[in-house]
Formats: sequence, structure tokens, C-alpha cells
Amino acid sequence: MTDVGTARQSPPSATNQPLQFGDGPLSRAAANVYTVLVVGLFLVLATLPGLVPLALLDRDVSNLPLVALCAVPFGPALSAAVYALHHRRNDITDLAPAAAFVRGYRVNVRGALALWLPALAWLTVVAVTLANFAAAGVPGWWAVLLVVIAAAVTMWGVLALVVTSLFDFRIRDVARLAAFFLGAEPRVTVGVAALLFVAVGVTLLLSEVVLLLAAPLFVLALVRTCAPMIGRIKAEFTE
Repeated sequence: MTDVGTARQSPPSATNQPLQFGDGPLSRAAANVYTVLVVGLFLVLATLPGLVPLALLDRDVSNLPLVALCAVPFGPALSAAVYALHHRRNDITDLAPAAAFVRGYRVNVRGALALWLPALAWLTVVAVTLANFAAAGVPGWWAVLLVVIAAAVTMWGVLALVVTSLFDFRIRDVARLAAFFLGAEPRVTVGVAALLFVAVGVTLLLSEVVLLLAAPLFVLALVRTCAPMIGRIKAEFTE
């Protein structure tokens, strides 16, 4: 991976003047809470085209391809949320999370879809196969293999979304970097796996609504979990 990219720049600051108000810990905490809430709201709005039909679908394995179709808007929305939360500001007098989300969506939508759609297609094929595993007539260990493949594809897709959200690389280089860091940064891989495990647990034990409400916190945790990868990409693969 010798190609060099650039880091996506943060949104321009609303002011260049040094400000004293808003420097305290309480103000910084309020700024973070406000940013998370606004990003969460925009995340819901950006995924509404998929959420509404998804809520109307029957929970039947025959609808798995339709579920995947409903999940298409989630990729660009997650990418925009990663961008906005990575570039969040602690100064309560200089907050623009909505503008950051919109900018992240605009600059990342094509790259996010180019990565999200193949990953979604793979996961759909695996899910349909597992749902009809008894009729497939293949050895039982294939089910374990398919689950491992699904987990690997999901973690790769998440890392790829983070990379394309924050850096201006060609799509094939993003794909290679995501695959590389699955093994090169065990802390990131384990952290992402843990977040996905918790997300699945919340969905199964509670509901998709609870997961959606907690989505900005998951994205914030994802950004922090991927910090070692982000730092290495900045140091080793950007100008």
C-alpha cells in the first residue's frame, strides 16, 4: 500500500478569535452532549428512507433481501456521523455538529456506498444461506464458517467506513487498508468486535429502537476505538 492520500479536513471554525467562555469542563461536557444529540437526530433523519419500510416488514426470513435494501441508507449515514463526531469541538461557543454531519454526508456518500453495498450484499447472501441451511444439504461446520465470514465482513465494512469517512483515498485503497488493519491493530479489531457484539445484544434483548437511540454513542465509541488506526494512517499513509 504505497498510495498516499489526505485526511479529510474538519469544517471551518465559526470564529478565529480566542474565547474564554466555554473553556471549563462543564462547558466541554455540555458541548459533547449537544453534539451527540444533534448527530443522533441527523442520523435518524438520514436513515428514515430505510427505517420506515423496515418497520413495516414482517420478521420473516423471506424478507432478508428487502431488509438489506432498507439498510442501504445506513452506510452513508454512519459515515457522516463518524465524520461529525471525529471533528467535534469542545468549545460550546463554536459548535456546528449539524453542518459537520451534512458536510460529512456530502463528501462521503459515494465512497461509503461503494464499500457498504458489497459488504451488505455479502452479508445478505450469508444470512439467506444460514436461514435455509437445513435445505442446503452441506456439512454442519459450514454454518460456523459462514458465521466467521459474516463477522469478518462486518468488521471489515466498519473499518472501511471509518477510513473513507476521514481520509481521501481511492476505494480500492480503502478496502486494502481496512483489511490490513484487521490484523495490524488487534486493539481496534477486538474493540470493534466488542461494539458489534453489544449492538447485536441490544437489538436482540431490547429492540432496534433502543439501538437507534444509542447509535450516536456507539459511533462515538467507534471513533475512539479506531483512534490507533486513524493515527497510523495519518502518520504512514497521508502527506
